[in-house]
Amino acid sequence: MAAEPVWSVDPRTGKPREQVAVEATAEEVDRAVRSAHATREALADRVVRAAFLRTAADLLDGAGEQIAEAADAETALGPVRLGGELARTTAQLRAFADVVEEGSFLDVRIDLPDPGATPPRPDLRRWKIPLGVVAVYAASNFPLAFSVPGGDTASALAAGCPVVVKAHPDHPATSELCASLLRRAAAKTGLPEDVVVLVHGFDAGVGLVRHPLVSAAGFTGSIRGGRALFDAAVARPVPIPFHGELGSLNPVVITPAAAGERAEEIGGGLAGSMTLGAGQFCTKPGFVLAPRGEDGDRFLAALTAAVSETEPSVMLDHRMRDAFVAGVAERAALTGVRSAVTPGAGGEHTVSAGVLDVDADRLAEGAHPLLLEECFGPVTVVARYASREEVSAVLGLLPGNLTATLHIATEAAEDPDAASLLAELTPLAGRVLVNGWPTGVAVAPAQHHGGPYPATTSTSTSVGATAIERWLRPVTYQSTPDHLLPPELRDGNPLDVPRR
Repeated sequence: MAAEPVWSVDPRTGKPREQVAVEATAEEVDRAVRSAHATREALADRVVRAAFLRTAADLLDGAGEQIAEAADAETALGPVRLGGELARTTAQLRAFADVVEEGSFLDVRIDLPDPGATPPRPDLRRWKIPLGVVAVYAASNFPLAFSVPGGDTASALAAGCPVVVKAHPDHPATSELCASLLRRAAAKTGLPEDVVVLVHGFDAGVGLVRHPLVSAAGFTGSIRGGRALFDAAVARPVPIPFHGELGSLNPVVITPAAAGERAEEIGGGLAGSMTLGAGQFCTKPGFVLAPRGEDGDRFLAALTAAVSETEPSVMLDHRMRDAFVAGVAERAALTGVRSAVTPGAGGEHTVSAGVLDVDADRLAEGAHPLLLEECFGPVTVVARYASREEVSAVLGLLPGNLTATLHIATEAAEDPDAASLLAELTPLAGRVLVNGWPTGVAVAPAQHHGGPYPATTSTSTSVGATAIERWLRPVTYQSTPDHLLPPELRDGNPLDVPRR
């Protein structure tokens, strides 16, 4: 059987641009994994790893104009957005280089022997080692920051794990370009190029998670696709960790005090957040609880006005566009659902942003569970509540999320619902915001980008310094002679690694 071609497609027209590659066969996936596996020892040197990550960042920055042009042609995200995404991506690589050099991610813990303890304690020295080859599944909506050179790849390489990336079909040319730059960076720092390998194709992705030499996987995408890969990962003869980001509604609660204080400001802010990037951010606020009454009406009017002024936008591909058009039509047809701004097709290749609203008591009674599911694209659902009890009833129906947002009075002490609502939102999400918007995820040591299922399949983060922990496992050496220990664990701490 002939290998299937991989085409780069223009989302603005739906027409193929060029053939970029061919889908990998089972044999090619096997060779890719084995080639990556063979580079593990080369990645062991932390100094070399840090230099590699910084060199990769430099090469990506140097090719910024070419990368933005390729990515825009395949995603229609625009050069400004893509320039910002590239800057975030290279900053992330450099941040992980700093993490590698500093060394606290190794979590070194030493207990000296104590024969008088009960029971007696031997010499124990614990640290973390890399798992092995990591399979990375690139995201559609972030062709850089969550794809070939993105956070999963950067954190895995920082941990000392080679990476095999399954390219997303929406941006294969961008993926090839970025992979070539990462491989060139490896060669420039004395590493084998196969510390990063790229494959294409649906079957290749399935084969990758099942390969016996793949030790872990990172995924960003749909609930359906991610759950299928997660099930395959845990059904293997030797199950592996699968860190999947699958989907999120990202609920927002607006208190009566907040609406009374700044209804128009909140409405305008929500419009900007839910239409950003054509509503294709994983942190898009897709569900809002707003009070009934005059203040809630002012909020909805401001939201409606701002969304009405939004120009039709191009989504990442026509399959997503068609799914959005069908999804919002199905929701708008539900009994009691009003279209404050009707979402749907904006043209043959575009979509129009919209707002749907409904009375919260309908949802609290169990009607319309579809409104509590993510709809990928520029739409949000506003549920109007009449009481604090309705808010709790609806929140009790929500699935796990990446984020949850609470808008309260600027003087929190003057908002009687602030503390109790914050407590209710905390179990629902990995990041809880107050008086802000969830789109935009800062790359910082304290960041957490994850949440209860189906937001993610694990408790870890895919953004921030602690993302490296996904690709490590602890090992303790007991009563081991000093000269046999890794240098990080030896007496005198010759590498000056943080230790407990």
